[in-house]
Amino acid sequence: MKPTVGFAGMTHLGLVSAAAVAGQGFTVVCFDSDQALVDRLARRQWPVLEPGLDELISSNGARQQFTAVPTDLAGCDVIYVAPDVPTDDQGRSDVTGLTALIHGVVAAMNPSAVMIVLSQVPPGYTRTLGELSPERLYYQVETLVFGQAVERATKPERTIVGCADPTRPLDARLRAVLEAFGCPILPMRYESAELAKISINCCLVASVTVANTLAELCEQIGADWSEIAPALKLDRRIGPSAYLVPGLGIAGGNLERDLATVQRLAECQGTEAGVVAAWLSNSRYRRDWPLRQLQERVLARNDDPVIGVLGVTYKENTHSIKNSPAVALIKALMGYRLASFDPVVRASAEWHPRLTIADDPLAACNSADAIVVMTPWPQFRTLRPADLARRMRGRVVIDPYAMLDRAAAAAAGLEHVVLGAPLSGGQP
Repeated sequence: MKPTVGFAGMTHLGLVSAAAVAGQGFTVVCFDSDQALVDRLARRQWPVLEPGLDELISSNGARQQFTAVPTDLAGCDVIYVAPDVPTDDQGRSDVTGLTALIHGVVAAMNPSAVMIVLSQVPPGYTRTLGELSPERLYYQVETLVFGQAVERATKPERTIVGCADPTRPLDARLRAVLEAFGCPILPMRYESAELAKISINCCLVASVTVANTLAELCEQIGADWSEIAPALKLDRRIGPSAYLVPGLGIAGGNLERDLATVQRLAECQGTEAGVVAAWLSNSRYRRDWPLRQLQERVLARNDDPVIGVLGVTYKENTHSIKNSPAVALIKALMGYRLASFDPVVRASAEWHPRLTIADDPLAACNSADAIVVMTPWPQFRTLRPADLARRMRGRVVIDPYAMLDRAAAAAAGLEHVVLGAPLSGGQP
């Protein structure tokens, strides 16, 4: 008989993770203390944007139940505590809400049930929880990636489980849940698991920094990074899945939080982590790439230009604007006339006094001296450069991710500027 699984905290992480477990045929009780949120969930009004989430929860049917009553968790054999953990501007995690939720769950759960902390926490946190005996408390590394959360939760590459003593067998009920996903299970001590996610993100940041640093060289010397990246992926020391796409630095909240955590731990423990400071510096420099391009090509030549900004979220398929390069650009262009469009998030007039919010992408291009494509939303790939050119007053299109067809942009007479391509726009 399959164990009943509980999830406490119906924010981004908890909601998607619970849906994935229910998708494996388990009965899942989804608890949140916010009755209004639970009511919205019951009406199928999800608080996050994730491709495939509505379909997954629909297919789960009655297996996935929502409640604001903590005692409804008493019938669960395995309980995940999985609220999103907020971070401040210095990348420090605030675990106050998580700790309070854990206390409440412990008071409501069956004495024989096991608890798994799924939220990402600073290394050392799990072992400080004294409410449960060690054999009933685990830490599991989450796999949340905004915009890809459903795919990663339903098809994990591996499961990393922190234990008080990794030499002891995992609780059989927890193992039943994990084995349903058919991926390797890696037990390790609490502290190793807590640091594992940070280690993975540090490797990701290293790849991003390599791509961004060398892509800038490509722009200057006539090389094209899109031609180089496939060669790196064929090197087995790097691999076909290496993240080698240049972008506008480290956005969102998770990567910067983890780098800040490494810096603080290194300072406290007396270890050297200067490379982390270099990664952060590189990221902040890369974020301003569109602004530098605008300054050189438009702002230095036009006293009162109109700038169109396509995309506000920090990446596609998410509603999050945390550390968004687009928001940073809008605020940096204070004094200039702007128009913006995003398919999910409306820009705020508080960001900029001369900002117009457009209802569609072409409207944001009307009379623009330059267009900046700041978020690689898939629908922007369908924009025809000729249509943009007819709407625009100028001819500069700054398109970091090459969303527009480059040959069509050249044919339309646009100055098409792409990350990692020659400054002419990358045309052969």
